[in-house]
This record gives sequence, C-alpha cells and structure tokens, in this order.
Amino acid sequence: MPGGQYQVTNTRLSHSLYSLTDNSDGCHEEEAGGSLRLTPLQKLTVAMCKDEKTIKELIIGRRVGFYKVRGEIGYGTFSKVKLAFHALTKDKVALKILDRMRLDAQAQRLLSREISSMESLQHPNVIRLYEVVETPSRLFLVLEYAGGGDLHNRICSEGKLCDSTSKITFAQILSAVKYMHDSNIIHRDLKAENVLFTSGGCVKVADLGFSTRVSSRSSSLDTFCGSPPYAAPELFRDDCYQGPPVDVWAMGVLLFFMVTGTMPFRADTMGKLRRCIIEASYTIPPWVPGPCQRLIRGILKLVPTERYAIDQMLGCDWLLPVEFPWTLVPFEPPSPLQSLLESEHGNLEEEEEVEEEVRSSLEELGFTAEHLQNNQLTESRSPVTGVYRILLHRAQKRRGCDSPPVVRGMVRDPKREGLRAYRGLRHTSKFCTPLLLSGPTPPSSAPPALPWLTPIRTKRQMARRGPGDICERDNGLSVRPCWS
Repeated sequence: MPGGQYQVTNTRLSHSLYSLTDNSDGCHEEEAGGSLRLTPLQKLTVAMCKDEKTIKELIIGRRVGFYKVRGEIGYGTFSKVKLAFHALTKDKVALKILDRMRLDAQAQRLLSREISSMESLQHPNVIRLYEVVETPSRLFLVLEYAGGGDLHNRICSEGKLCDSTSKITFAQILSAVKYMHDSNIIHRDLKAENVLFTSGGCVKVADLGFSTRVSSRSSSLDTFCGSPPYAAPELFRDDCYQGPPVDVWAMGVLLFFMVTGTMPFRADTMGKLRRCIIEASYTIPPWVPGPCQRLIRGILKLVPTERYAIDQMLGCDWLLPVEFPWTLVPFEPPSPLQSLLESEHGNLEEEEEVEEEVRSSLEELGFTAEHLQNNQLTESRSPVTGVYRILLHRAQKRRGCDSPPVVRGMVRDPKREGLRAYRGLRHTSKFCTPLLLSGPTPPSSAPPALPWLTPIRTKRQMARRGPGDICERDNGLSVRPCWS
C-alpha cells in the first residue's frame, strides 16, 4: 500500500507513539470525494500528536499510550490498579500503576522478576501481561482484566463453595501452578486474594511479585515472603526451603478455605499463628467429603518431602472427574511474521486460524508488515506488541480458552450446603480470626455451631471493636517488601 509509513518515536510526554511520515507524493484519497481515508491507527496517531483534548488527557494521566484510563479498581503499598480501555481494540484491561520514585532496589528487583515471569507464562489460568509502558516517573503494567472479583471476597460474601464449584476452582489453580513449576517458576504468594475470576467464571492466578525462577525444582531458596496464614512450616522453622512444596502447602490452605469457609490456622497474634502452623494444628469439619479430606491431609504435612506432589494431586480421587485446562499457544506466532501477514486463506488448523484472525484484525486497524517487522513481539515495551497480544488473547477466548473446566457426571446441587448458616462468615487476612458479622444463632435444624468459631457479634458490637480485632487486609496488588 503506497503512502505514509510509521516509525516508533518518543514524544516529549515519554510515551511510545507512532508518528506519521509521508514519503509519497500524495495522500490516500477517495477517487470521488477526495477526503482522506485514515486507518484507525492513523487517526489515533494524529490525535495523540495534534488533538488538544487527547494531548491534555495524556498530560493529566487520563490516557497512557494507547489506553484510556478509567476508575480505580484496587491498590497496594507501591501501586494502584485502574480499569482502562485500549483505544483501538476497545478491550478492557487492568492498568497497574507504580510510582518509580517509591521503588527501592529490592522492590525494583521484585518488579523485574514479576515482568519476566509473566512474559514467559501463557496459560488460561494465569493473568496475562500485554504491555509495559514507561514514563520518567511511573511504570504501567497492562494486564488482563478479570472482572469477577477475587476468591477471598467471594467466600466472605457468599460463604464456602459447594463441592462441585470447589473442584472446578481448585483444578484451575492446580493447573496454573503445575504450569508454573514446569516452567521452573515458583509463585510464593498464593492466597485467596490473588485468585481472581473472569466474568465467565474462569480462574486467574495473579500477582507474581514474589515469584522467582529456579534452575531446578530442588533448588534452595532463602527469601521468606508471602502471606503468613498461607506460609509453610519450613518458612518459620528453617533457614532455607524448596519452592514447590511451599506453593503446594499454600494450595492446601486455599482448598481448606474454599470447602469450609474458614482458614485452617487462626490466631490472635503472629506468635500463636506461627505455633499453629509449625504444629500443623487444624481440624477438618465432618461435612467435607472424604476424598477432599484425604487430599487436604496429604497436602498439609509438616515434612515437605511427605507432602503430595502436583502429579499426586492431579490424580487424587476428589479431582478424577475434572477435565483440566490446557496450555495456550504462546504470544509469539510460530511462523515468521512476514509469512503470517502474507498467508493465504484456506483450510487451516486451529493455531493457523487464530493467526489468520489476528492478522486480519491487525490489517483492519492499520498495522502493516513493516510494523510487525520492526517490532518482533517479544518485547513487552511496545504498543504494537500490546495490540498483538490483546488480539491474540481475544481470538483464543473465542475458542473457549477461558471457559471453566468440566466436571464429568456432575449433578448441580439444588442448594449450597450451609450457605444460609455461614453467609456472614468473615476472616481477617493477617491472622485469620473468623468473625460472624450479624445474624441470629442458627436454629436446631441448622448445622451445629462450630466450636472453633468466635461468637456471633452484633453490628453495634462490631462498631466498638478494637484495632486488634480486625487486621487490615493486604490485597496483594503491589510489590511488597519481604517479611521474616
């Protein structure tokens, strides 16, 4: 196509944009009307360079690169997360914003690991990284948007999950962690706040800020990080530890939380919590199905080498009916980019069909072979990469990659057991002391009161609680310093 070409330049706003340079003798004009026929990419480029409203939005932070920024959806110690829309594809994304001035050397190392880990992971149950946008004062991570909330808030508001929902949810977490471990990546901060849901119910493991890459699964680690209620005994007891058993232990705590609505280890102080974990002092309620109880006991073992391995968990009786998710096609196309753009339509395999759909969408937006040749799509700090990854993920989702797994032979429960009795159940994230916010004592026909739960409190009593009764929840959206 003759006419304008695009080059990546840095504007004075430090955003990577495309500036239009016309090397031809004339513009693309319609034969009849003579008006310019600009592609969506050209229109956006012109607006970002010349439109006063768009430039003002870039200056005040209402726009970041190709993204329109909307309201805040989360925050953390060093970061906040806002909802955003891609100006070309119109897809929703989560924009994690970090103040570079507040990141010390350790936080910068953790952030670098997070980006590196997310770059190498393409799995339907792991939050995806689309693009990284940098300015002198801020760093923006453009992430997949999961609009269904997190597991912690879901259980706190609705109560424990039923058996079939627990299977579907845990199977997706297990599949994601197995994929990470197969890629020699240890998460090290698995907790309910970091398990997100899409609007369609697909599970997404998020927040890889404490993740690390190891040379082998037997490699020793000595950085103690994560959330104390999910920490394995060896984190409190030993000088070093192996990564996979620590993630396995955290999954056991997650499973217990899903099927009971409470945490296995609860205490009022850090010292008491540490003692409970080191002694593995927990009780599984009798209503939990036997196969699930055996799985929990196999995971929450004091000795790391005696804990269930990932493969043992995959083959346990409780998860036998579940069809586990598969790994996705990587972000980078397997064929050369030039042949990708010049490929002919025809009878294609599924992966080739995905490539063809992405190629067609890129052409409609105004991206040419030259754009892709200048951006190899392996570097996240490029707006071309961001568009490509969003379109590729969209094509994969249309083919069911974000559909929850199927439980073969599952009969939907007409009622969720114990939902009414435990709908008001809450627990703190730090020390996990359960609280029943309101409501009368369950009648005799309801499930018996549990001895390990604290007494029911009225709203007035809750309003008078002291600072030690409820600890502030860390939502896990930011890079946080390690604890010891």
